[in-house]
Amino acid sequence: MWAAACRRGPKSASYFLQRASLLPSTPTVHSCRPSFEHWRFCATNFLLEEAEDVGESMNQLRKRSTAPISLAKSLACLPDESPTPEKRKPLTRMELKRLMEVRIKKRVKAQYLNGKFYDLMGSVIATADTLQDSYDTIRLNSNVDLASKRDDICFNSLAEELASGNFDVEANTSMMVAKGGCKECLVLPKLKLKVIQEAIRVVLEVVYRPHFSKISHGCRSGRGHRSALRYVCKEIGKPDWWFTVSLNKEADGNILSKLVSEMEEKIEDARLFSFIHRMFDARVLNLVFGSFPKGQGLPQEGVLSPILMNIYLDSFDHEVFRICMRYEGVGSDSADVKNGQRSKLRCWFRRQMKDCDNRNADQSTDAVETRLHACRYMDEILIAVYGSKDVALRIKDEIITCLRNSLYLNVEDRGDLFPVRKNSRGLQFLGVTVRVAAKETAALRAVHKLKDKIRLFASQKQEIWDAMTLRIGKKWLAYGLRRIKESEIKSLGLSTPVLDHISQFRKEGMKTDHWFKHLLKIWMEDVNAKVEANENIILSKYIAEPALPEDLRDSFHKFQKQAMEYVSSETASTLALMQSSTTNTKPISGTETTVLRTEASINFIKRSLYRYGLINVEGFPRHVSTLVLQDDALIISWFSGLVRRWLKWYSEFDNFGDIKHMMVECARKSCIRTLAAKYRMHEVLIEKRFELDQSGIPTTEDLETEMMASDFPISDDDEALMYGISSSGLCILSLSRVKVPTRIFNCFVMGCTTASPSMYTLHVKEKQRFPGWKTGFSTSIHSSLNRRRIGLCSQHVKDLYMGYISLQSIEFGALSR
Repeated sequence: MWAAACRRGPKSASYFLQRASLLPSTPTVHSCRPSFEHWRFCATNFLLEEAEDVGESMNQLRKRSTAPISLAKSLACLPDESPTPEKRKPLTRMELKRLMEVRIKKRVKAQYLNGKFYDLMGSVIATADTLQDSYDTIRLNSNVDLASKRDDICFNSLAEELASGNFDVEANTSMMVAKGGCKECLVLPKLKLKVIQEAIRVVLEVVYRPHFSKISHGCRSGRGHRSALRYVCKEIGKPDWWFTVSLNKEADGNILSKLVSEMEEKIEDARLFSFIHRMFDARVLNLVFGSFPKGQGLPQEGVLSPILMNIYLDSFDHEVFRICMRYEGVGSDSADVKNGQRSKLRCWFRRQMKDCDNRNADQSTDAVETRLHACRYMDEILIAVYGSKDVALRIKDEIITCLRNSLYLNVEDRGDLFPVRKNSRGLQFLGVTVRVAAKETAALRAVHKLKDKIRLFASQKQEIWDAMTLRIGKKWLAYGLRRIKESEIKSLGLSTPVLDHISQFRKEGMKTDHWFKHLLKIWMEDVNAKVEANENIILSKYIAEPALPEDLRDSFHKFQKQAMEYVSSETASTLALMQSSTTNTKPISGTETTVLRTEASINFIKRSLYRYGLINVEGFPRHVSTLVLQDDALIISWFSGLVRRWLKWYSEFDNFGDIKHMMVECARKSCIRTLAAKYRMHEVLIEKRFELDQSGIPTTEDLETEMMASDFPISDDDEALMYGISSSGLCILSLSRVKVPTRIFNCFVMGCTTASPSMYTLHVKEKQRFPGWKTGFSTSIHSSLNRRRIGLCSQHVKDLYMGYISLQSIEFGALSR
């Protein structure tokens, strides 16, 4: 009716509004001012199409009128056009994990009363909702889509078994026994027990995360490997003495009892502690201190080990603060400070609250005072002391006594107390070297640049000389063989006294080639060629160089000697200048002359590259034979994952330029040669065919820009949720197709129900004791997993290579089901 009245004209519309008591009785519609109640009544009783017709009719009426219209009237006649909602982006894997953690966090906080958490096992963990959220978290750790097919798990029945105490822990474990007669074994949880462990982990994270100390890093939100190194460089600074504490202990009954007693201070739940004891008795709770490098994402670490280790060592963190307050806050010299009285305890509290800059500003007045700093990443501990050596030794004895007597841990006391400024080798911590070095000035950089140019020029001349002499030696070798063969043809008449003399060493029936090799063998034994590295040096040093003119030889060796003397003299003078600047000089006008540097071990990375087959003995890239049988995309993903890990781990190190060079030269060339060995094609054709520039294997030095634009940004991961994945090591999987006619295997990754087309063999390349260097490869895998066969789909092989999942996501006991 309203639309029809508007179509007939303004008078009909005015009459209709008057009859509906929406407008006052006025001769025209333009002077109407409806109230808010009238408009709300109109909005609730008319359809959207009628409202649009009203808007059109009002616009026509405004066009016909000559009187000016106010802004309020114009806005009142506009139709209600709400903007279309934008499509939300799908949540990332990390956001989904945080969402599930928030759900469990609300359930845990509902059990808080009078300073304690009650009945967490029955009210939170043993519930279908929590177990399903934990299962979804495991699937996200495995990089599985939550909308895909799920495993056949009834969470209600699992919750009832867990609540009643009838859940069989030992039946849900699988034992991995080392091959080759070794007695070592590893007990790993199956899927149901892994779900329960994940639920317990999240619950314990919610309870204890607010109470952890600021010196604690590892498996915490915002406090990972990078934050620990930043804390050492910025907060600790450059102390006088520092040392690391090496732990070596596997959890026993005493450690578990003390751990439970500490947990009872905040949690009152007998069923939860009983379940932890049952997992410990089943040997599925792998809580080991200091036996392998942390953060590699290996299955022997377990899900609960990081959080339980942080809970157990939290008492050590508080003991460090008590020692710190005793030495810094309540010392004997806390009364008299120059011209006035000052509370040393108050100054200590202020230093704890202020930033590092304020602390450094006060060092002029507090230079004689003792300062204590500590940084702990899981079970790796670094202690730094400002003060005398005697005080540092006393602090070290107190810390070792606390770890041994109070925490029942074995400490390897080697007496290693290093001076910070006089120790050029630095200290190994978190798989890197931390040391104090002189800050490079413009003049020092210029000296280094000139020295590098001379070294490069000399090395280029040496390469040209070696190539020339090697070519001469090879031609001599070919000429000698040809002359011997020609001497056997009597018609040529090439017999000489030298050839006649050599022919005396020829045995009856020996062919010419074998005879020539026999002669070379006798000659090589005479010159003692075994001490040389390869045959090229023999041809250059013993054959070509003695035949060259003496003046040419002497001039070249004199040039090389002078170049090396200049480089060594400049290196020695620069080193002396840097040492004098760090020990004898003081900062001028408040500027720092030394900096704290973090460096990776280049030599250890090269040894790992050789061990994994990327380079040969001489250091040149080669093909990786164990990857040749795999698909092209998987081969490229393996090398892309290596570059990805290197950029993430070492991007903030001071010697990142050297590692970038290895990224460009080693990883890329090794990938090309692996594909070339597979297809028996030239390397140039392989590089054009596969377009490695778009696969995460760069060619230029500008790696940061290329990798920042990729799918993995360089940022601090939430190690509480991404522990194991963010720092998973790279392992080699060789393809081995196993025909099993009676069974069809699914992918062994937990939560994945895709069929596995192939079986893979896991190769353990190295087994290293703690502490170890971080190189990008798995530095410690349990020996029972060596050559273990696992079934993986193509997607999860790529995810494992790229670092999207870790070995913790693989159920190694799937074959025994």
